[in-house]
Amino acid sequence: MTSILLPPAMPLFDGLAHLEAGNPQVNQYLANLSLNNVPDAGLVYELAVDWLLEQRHNENNYKTYRSELTTFLHWCFSALAISPKDLTRRIMMRYLDYCQAPPEQLIAYRNVAQFILDKEWGERLPNPLWRPFLGKRELGRELPYRLSEQAMKTKLAILSAFFQFLIQEEYMDRNPALLLQRVKRPVQQEPDDQGQAFSELQWSYVMQAADQLATGSPDQHERSRFLISLMYACYLRISEVAARPGFTPVMGQFRRDGKTGVWGYYIPRSKGGKRRTVAVSHALLEALERYRIFLGLSPLPAPNEQTPLFVRHKAAAHGREQGELNANLGIRQLRELVMTVIQTAANLAEQDGFAQDSAEMRNLTPHSIRHTGITHDINLNGRPLSHVQADAGHDSIDTTSKYLHTGNRERHESANHKPLDRLHE
Repeated sequence: MTSILLPPAMPLFDGLAHLEAGNPQVNQYLANLSLNNVPDAGLVYELAVDWLLEQRHNENNYKTYRSELTTFLHWCFSALAISPKDLTRRIMMRYLDYCQAPPEQLIAYRNVAQFILDKEWGERLPNPLWRPFLGKRELGRELPYRLSEQAMKTKLAILSAFFQFLIQEEYMDRNPALLLQRVKRPVQQEPDDQGQAFSELQWSYVMQAADQLATGSPDQHERSRFLISLMYACYLRISEVAARPGFTPVMGQFRRDGKTGVWGYYIPRSKGGKRRTVAVSHALLEALERYRIFLGLSPLPAPNEQTPLFVRHKAAAHGREQGELNANLGIRQLRELVMTVIQTAANLAEQDGFAQDSAEMRNLTPHSIRHTGITHDINLNGRPLSHVQADAGHDSIDTTSKYLHTGNRERHESANHKPLDRLHE
């Protein structure tokens, strides 16, 4: 069989109709990057796909965004061998210079599809004629490549929006594109912290929804119930429990300390490449036992047990896992499971007359569960900040302390009964 001819820059994102199916050539490219140059390339790709899928209802936006992300990630991964989280304002300026004068081999002078259907291979392959930059011709002569000021502003605006998404997912701490945008913008208000976490009432509905779904359809939702419990109890980002190139979550990450007898959940790679072990509560250990017994396993995992943590119930219809039943679930699939529980919880709250809470819950995300776990442990359960800091993986106690009465609701409730004169109350 002949080898596949690839373009000098790998296109990463196929059209909307094919994006979620995955592409073997792209997967191999990301796997090689993850093993050799950029360890979190696979994670960045999964997050980028999630962000692009938010544009599924506007095809023009989708095409514009994917083109910019493809160019940008090629520059990060292949030209610099750097992770987006390590970018600074100065390095971003180098990207703009790169876009103003790209390598000649990356410039095409006619627009072609990024992926094509190859009849010999029977699959969609990267188009060897595609290039990330599109130049112009005049009277049959190739003109020097240049970008207009408006085109540069558009690039920065797209990347800034992407970086904000990565910050929300706690992959990045800063937005290097925002610092370079020269367009004057209104001063943005600080985000309302109340919208980042579920209140105590709202969270009770989330757990009620998880229980109801698991009772009504255990084959599908016992998995969802444990996923929700794990993310809340261990303050997990969804990327820390999702499969990606180079990482498969397994039961053996639950580990018992031989000296103390206490259980922890080990996270081998998290934000910034760090690893940590999160203390496991008795309630989470009970949830783990229930989940494992449902799966037909022993109540608690054996040391180094390789049983996958979350697997697909139905065989995949497309992509590299086509026909495989027990394929590990990635970020996108786990996000869908969590959102099903959240939307069910919102419906329950609305049925009980909590219309405002229901509306707020519908705007929360899987990442809100991490905020909720941290906020509740500090403000309701009284855990020491240093303990929460270690379990959350925060570099600084200052980051953890921001969760003290994070929500306006809790802050206002704590102020309701403050006397003005304690001596004469």
